Amino acid sequence: MGDFQGPGDVFLADCPARLAVEVIADKWSVVVLYALSRGPRRHGELVELIGGISKKMLTQTLRRLQRYGLVDRRAHAEVPPRVEYELTELGNTLIDPIALLTAWAEEHGDAILAGT
Repeated sequence: MGDFQGPGDVFLADCPARLAVEVIADKWSVVVLYALSRGPRRHGELVELIGGISKKMLTQTLRRLQRYGLVDRRAHAEVPPRVEYELTELGNTLIDPIALLTAWAEEHGDAILAGT
């Protein structure tokens, strides 16, 4: 057997793939990324659009996504100050997989709930 690894084994090791899954598997990360998929949004817009997320949790999630290069924060020099968040090129690459996951959840959500 030795050192052979199958396709899913990258998630078992301490590696970039595992970290990437941990970052995007967070409930709020996926929701925030999807909320930004239609263009830049202000913090307050995101709170309203997402619903159920506290301002503090949104701020933490945005900072985390920004730290990993998935979201950009843009401060506009206006009075009053205006800050917008938008997906980076890397963040945009997650929209199709998130859409597939969403479609799967819509199709199989009842079955998952029935199992609980």
